[in-house]
Amino acid sequence: MREKQQGLGRPIISAKVGNEQIVAIGNKLLSSRNWKTFPDFLQDYLKTKLDPAWGNAEIAKPLEQRHPIMQWYEALCHFQRKWVMKPGVPTSTDVVGVLACYLGLAYGLYLLDHNVELQDRLIARLKDPGNFQGAYYEILVARALISAGFELTLEDETDKREKHCEFAAVSKASGEKFWIEAKMRGVTGMLGRTDADGTTNPSAISSLIPQLNGAFKKPAADRRMIFIDLNTEMRSDVTEDDRPPFLAKATERVHRYERDELAEGQSAYLFITNMTFHRELEGPAQMVALPIGVGIPDFNRPGYMTLYEAYKREKKHADANRVAEGLSSLLSIPSTFDGSLPGVTLHGERPPVMIGHTYNFEGAGEDGSDMIATVTDAIVMESDQTVMISVYDKANDRACILKEKMSDTQFADYRNHPDAYFGEVRHVPTVSKTPYEFFCALMRIHSDWPRDNLLGRLKLPDNEATTLSDEEVCALYCERLVAGSGAFESRDGVLVPKGAKDKQATSVVPNEVFRPAARRLTP
Repeated sequence: MREKQQGLGRPIISAKVGNEQIVAIGNKLLSSRNWKTFPDFLQDYLKTKLDPAWGNAEIAKPLEQRHPIMQWYEALCHFQRKWVMKPGVPTSTDVVGVLACYLGLAYGLYLLDHNVELQDRLIARLKDPGNFQGAYYEILVARALISAGFELTLEDETDKREKHCEFAAVSKASGEKFWIEAKMRGVTGMLGRTDADGTTNPSAISSLIPQLNGAFKKPAADRRMIFIDLNTEMRSDVTEDDRPPFLAKATERVHRYERDELAEGQSAYLFITNMTFHRELEGPAQMVALPIGVGIPDFNRPGYMTLYEAYKREKKHADANRVAEGLSSLLSIPSTFDGSLPGVTLHGERPPVMIGHTYNFEGAGEDGSDMIATVTDAIVMESDQTVMISVYDKANDRACILKEKMSDTQFADYRNHPDAYFGEVRHVPTVSKTPYEFFCALMRIHSDWPRDNLLGRLKLPDNEATTLSDEEVCALYCERLVAGSGAFESRDGVLVPKGAKDKQATSVVPNEVFRPAARRLTP
């Protein structure tokens, strides 16, 4: 639960001592009696890092002349006055643009400070309107990488002898090192940009290739990850099925660049993003992430292939897939300091039952008396927001199922942590929408099955069986289960869900990953 809330970087280190909430950042300690939630801490932390005197000087200016951060601060104050019903009492709300901007920036600085180092020159770039946009996007990229489980090494930007990437990132999972370059399209009137350093071109991809070329010009000793933000408008009602049209244009342009313009031997994982936080401060926080392999033809390409081939490609490029997930975390900010359930810690809800723990269930006995019993299992019926609790009363050698209604806050906690809500980590089944999702679920189920058991079901000739690895045997069996499930049908040799209208819409590996707002925050 903590990793889902805080990512895979260094955990938040904090303690409550009396009325003081203490937070450790690197080798420093900060404390306050006013921090009931982690966003409370982030607000004070950002003010400290930017210097209160600088902030007060900006507030003295007319709103339109203030630094973008202080314009966000003004919007945040208006938002809090509107949504915080009772001062000092935590209030849950959807993550809107101003929260993603202001608290997201504070969280990014905190993660750098806590996991790597927070350099004075980065703060100086943030406070300079002309350099703000570049520094801000680098912080968002660094935040996504830290959350995805990468260790960062910052470059010496004062060294002008040669061009260099923003920083390096080493995957904790694989140990592979990547050089990171982050660029954002400058738009006049946005994020401190003017006619001198911004564009009025309405095309979302007007700067895509120049920025990609600029990134490739930076020397890199290891594999590259390049992040480019389109900084363009996006409708608030876009969905997975109704994606912004600029995604297809960006994909086509990058593939043409790869075919006609890419220098021999060059390659990179390219993540094209579009973040609309700063455009819609009061609207839902939205972003889109488009991972593309430039010079990497087997990464996240559309098309048709065996299910096992898609599975192998995903494993091969696991680091890049983790980064895509890390980008989606930009719409989420921890509410608690310790990774506990916000409903329990901040709103006083009754904690969920823990599997294996013993409780006194009031009035649950056969005669209406209390029953002391151990929880053996629990499951949430989402249709009516109830928990079905399987218990065993050892004293009376009696097993039964109890039913408990969930509050909206408890249900929200469950939806955020369905796999750990009842005290043990377990896979929660979901409905597979594509043959590939079904195949991956079957691979999880059968991964520990004995090879001989699977071969006995496959009935392969001996000479064929000996050429297959254990994983290949499992994959072949799972492919056959998908094909024989009855949930899909074959059209021109391609498995599609029964009743699907368009075969092209069921590409095994989608090349666009849309991340709508789906997070809640307790400021």
